[in-house]
Amino acid sequence: MTELSRALFEAPGEGEILRLAMHHIATAGPYCAEAGYLHVDGDLVPSPRNDHTHAESVDRRVRELEGQDGPVTVPDRPWGWALGLRGNERLHGYLVVTSRTRPTSAQRSLLATLVWHTAAALSVAFAQRRQREDALELYRVKEDRAALQQQLISVVAELRNQRAVHTLMADIAASGGGEEAVTRALHGLTGLPALVEDRFGRLKAWSGPGRPDPYPEPDPVRQNHMLRAVAREAGPVRVKDRLITLVRPHGEFLGVLALVDALGEADEHTLFALEHAAASLALELTHLRSLAEVELRLHRELVDDLLTGTDAASAYARSEAVGHDLHRSHYVVVVEWSNRTADDSFARAVGRAASAVGMHSLVTRRSDHVVLVADDRPHARALHEALTRETGTRSGTIGVSAPSDSVPDIPHRYREAQRALEARLSSRERYGTTFFDELGLYRILGPGADHQELETFVHEWLGQLIDYDSRHHAAMVETLSRYFDYGGNYDETAASLAIHRSTLRYRLQRIREISGNDLANVEDRLNLQVATRVWKIVLGGSG
Repeated sequence: MTELSRALFEAPGEGEILRLAMHHIATAGPYCAEAGYLHVDGDLVPSPRNDHTHAESVDRRVRELEGQDGPVTVPDRPWGWALGLRGNERLHGYLVVTSRTRPTSAQRSLLATLVWHTAAALSVAFAQRRQREDALELYRVKEDRAALQQQLISVVAELRNQRAVHTLMADIAASGGGEEAVTRALHGLTGLPALVEDRFGRLKAWSGPGRPDPYPEPDPVRQNHMLRAVAREAGPVRVKDRLITLVRPHGEFLGVLALVDALGEADEHTLFALEHAAASLALELTHLRSLAEVELRLHRELVDDLLTGTDAASAYARSEAVGHDLHRSHYVVVVEWSNRTADDSFARAVGRAASAVGMHSLVTRRSDHVVLVADDRPHARALHEALTRETGTRSGTIGVSAPSDSVPDIPHRYREAQRALEARLSSRERYGTTFFDELGLYRILGPGADHQELETFVHEWLGQLIDYDSRHHAAMVETLSRYFDYGGNYDETAASLAIHRSTLRYRLQRIREISGNDLANVEDRLNLQVATRVWKIVLGGSG
């Protein structure tokens, strides 16, 4: 034990100390080192030497102990124990030890001694590492101080230029000139085209030559990647031919201010002007945001208005005030959980679950369900699984509408989501997610179906054939309708159309090719037959 203790204290780091302890655990008795953990940055990090056979169950048990010693169950090991490696002020880690026989009192005492030596060696190693980190931090502080001194010297040397920038930007802020005034001033100071975009990448103001017409439609993925990249840097960042700085008072992104510098002409004075223009713009946009928040408090919640119907211009402005881009396609998602009341707490849980699976959404609640207006179609299972984790039970139902491309369309999509929810609740498997655009025949049979829904159903199943007939003066839809009317009998169908049997076979093959539907498939055949009946009887055989 003396030699092991010396080796532990001479080990080069915490990981090596843990490895030595696990390697020599058998010297203390009939033991096996099942697993080892180090406490790093508030988390227990498993050793690479851990036995992976039962790693998941052992890992879960160790974390449940929350710093205390306790028994660990491992198959074929009658005895198992998790032993904390403790210093004076903190837990350094764990040793999980198992044995095929129950250890004697002497063996357990020897094991406790090994654990004590390991914990003491870890205490020394952690203290040494803190000393090294403190020395490094002191060095960094000195470097920062030197850099700050150099920066102050530069500021003094350029005071005249900076004073001009400050004066101009202060005048803009005092006058409330807005985005256009900021870009005009910045263009005048630098000679470069200046522009402002909102956080979603849409142009708000441009001053100077070379404005694209039309302005490119933003790519949300690329825009978010760019925002994160710029946010990681201090000061303006060059992205292709632009110098970009974020407008973000109090850490919240409100927009982007940029200079177009295709020839790389920008100098330190240009960067200074850009940064101070961003500060001035931040004040203006913060003021506008405050006004929008006051409007939100005086009027109904945005989501409630969207579901009941509101004008698009107001909805776009208010959605931007809460940091949501309504210009994209949206889905209405209705969530109902059997063991949860649709209160504010559950609404927050639904919001957290949606964020966890990458959905950007607006949330509100009704008497018996929560509603999301989301900018992406949720995965078939991801949202339900996330809510199962939030609530502790899977006894919940989710209905999802078809996509909505405009604000006035959202109330209709809300009804679709409710019908999808009702369809799921009426099914044998009532818990899970149902999408309205996958309901098929139920869409026109279920409650709430209207003439528009009938037309949509016919278009989805017969639209390609109707278009083909219109372009080629053909009769594919009529042929399919007759085929179903005569129960799939080739002779009777051909006779009713006054065509040869081989001509009928050719048309049916073309129908399969054009529509992409298989007449031999029971589901396709049923939907096609219903669609032809609706086309012929309800819609009068109209294209």
